[in-house]
Amino acid sequence: MMKNETVVIAKNVIDLQIKALKKLKNAVDNNFLRAVNIISKCQSKIIICGVGKSGIIASKISATLSSVGTPSFTVSANDCSHGDLGRITKKDILVLISNSGNTVELKNIIKFANSSKIFLIGIMSNKNSALYKASNIKLKLPEVEESGYGIVPTSSTTSQLSIGDALAIAIMYKKQFSKFDFKKYHPLGSLGNKLKTAYDLMLVGDKIPFINENQTMKNAIKLINAKKLGFLVALNANGLTTGVFTDGDLKRLLRKKEKIDNLIIKDHMSKKPLKVEENMLAFEILHLMNKKKITNICVYNKENNHKTTGVLHIHNLLNNLK
Repeated sequence: MMKNETVVIAKNVIDLQIKALKKLKNAVDNNFLRAVNIISKCQSKIIICGVGKSGIIASKISATLSSVGTPSFTVSANDCSHGDLGRITKKDILVLISNSGNTVELKNIIKFANSSKIFLIGIMSNKNSALYKASNIKLKLPEVEESGYGIVPTSSTTSQLSIGDALAIAIMYKKQFSKFDFKKYHPLGSLGNKLKTAYDLMLVGDKIPFINENQTMKNAIKLINAKKLGFLVALNANGLTTGVFTDGDLKRLLRKKEKIDNLIIKDHMSKKPLKVEENMLAFEILHLMNKKKITNICVYNKENNHKTTGVLHIHNLLNNLK
């Protein structure tokens, strides 16, 4: 096979899947809305099952649902005929996926769901199928052209995956599942890093370089050297942040005056320092610090933006956002 022929084949496969997705987009109707509403209200598990390639798609949809706040697991159609039907309860919602809707391995599951009055959502493309007729909600997918002699499950599985993703994300918004909720389920990896907040990474307690705004420059220099962060957070008598004093401020002061030991911090500090709220995403803070060309920033709680609850150093951000 020539190189150009291979490229043509590849593009044809993709073209067929694009056509399938366009058909699917136009087919989304009230049944989809009903499925979103019923799954959003489910107080138990969403159990998903398919056979063959549809079974693999079922695993992906189940994993996505679980990751965005809707507990879900998959069951094997074959194992369901050998005892695993016992994993499905009346409080669960069962989602069966089959392109033909007549997959032999699903017949016992359909029969069990109907006799046990378990709510059944069917995803299929055949309106005359057993699955279509048995389902409480029928998510009928448009019939599509497959690649590979017209028989290899490609366009149909893309449609199944896409409708599953659409369900998961629509349910996520319906349940008001936030990016901070998402973060709880993704503590590691690149997703976990993207969702780290100021609260996750900030220095707290004794590590915050606090100093009373009425302290002398002599004491400030001792503290700035001891804390090794290159700045101090000035507080008033009420413990509220009134400014910051940086090593840059110190250098500029030394260029102007020879004797600085008895100078008072509040007379030479930056009185309107940049600060961020605890829930701000760390990568956004890093972008802000690079833009403003600063190496430290104060963090506050939304209940009081004048009280510093932590500090961030740019090196700390860089090391944790790799």
